Amino acid sequence: MLVTGCSSGIGYATAKLLYTCDEYRVVATTRENKLEKLLQELPETDRFIIRGMDVTSEEDRSRVIKSVEKHWGGVDILINNAGISYRAVIEHMTDKDEELQMATNYFGPMGLIRLCLPHMRNTGRGKIINISSVAGMLAMPTMSSYSASKFALEGASESLWYEMRPFGVRICLVQPGFIHSPSFQNVYHTPLSDPALNWKGPYSDFYANMTPFVAKMMNMSLTTPEKVARQILKAIKTENPPLWIPATLDATVFYYIRRLLPRRVLLPFLYWCLPGARNWAKEYSHRRDR
Repeated sequence: MLVTGCSSGIGYATAKLLYTCDEYRVVATTRENKLEKLLQELPETDRFIIRGMDVTSEEDRSRVIKSVEKHWGGVDILINNAGISYRAVIEHMTDKDEELQMATNYFGPMGLIRLCLPHMRNTGRGKIINISSVAGMLAMPTMSSYSASKFALEGASESLWYEMRPFGVRICLVQPGFIHSPSFQNVYHTPLSDPALNWKGPYSDFYANMTPFVAKMMNMSLTTPEKVARQILKAIKTENPPLWIPATLDATVFYYIRRLLPRRVLLPFLYWCLPGARNWAKEYSHRRDR
């Protein structure tokens, strides 16, 4: 199996768990600048190897897949975990930022899937496990591009579920929500959303409220990366896992309320729940109430 994004968070927890599973041959990947650290923490064995790979690089993707094919014949289980998250409102994103967000969270996984599918089809079995997010169910302010990338991943996975069913290849979306980890500190910022600017301007309330809100929810969560890794392992071991696997309590709650409440009710309700949302941008708004 091939696991991407193994330097930290869910990817590292998954790689560490699989390291102890003698029944699997595993290729864990990470960016080149994290390669040495991962090799020290998880020394290579005859059934566990580590490769440097930037998922946004077509050359890197092809090189790693060819290496797996040479060593072990091909990838039977692909776990697309690598991802990044921008913290910025849409107006503060640039084309370059949008492209990097989509290249990492969507185009990269799709590229790996295309490379792995021929082997899976030819063997008549295989699994593709895409790590999505609760943001792939419901979007949040200051996370538009991240949500867009996860919505795209979810849509493609759903279509792939139909396309691969006749060939015996199973598709699975693991959907974590808030996780008790420092991962929220690793978000990307654009020049206009950088906290160093002290968030002055029309969107200052959005950043000033959403950033501590996300941090608070992360710290309150009872779900760790290790718990999500165990759910991924369960999906690996299950012959026919469901397409959607909510991996945290909040993801499970959102999974059901999204289906029970119409959007015209759900979105105003969620807006009301956001910290201070009714007072956002009051100083800058020219909204006309009719």
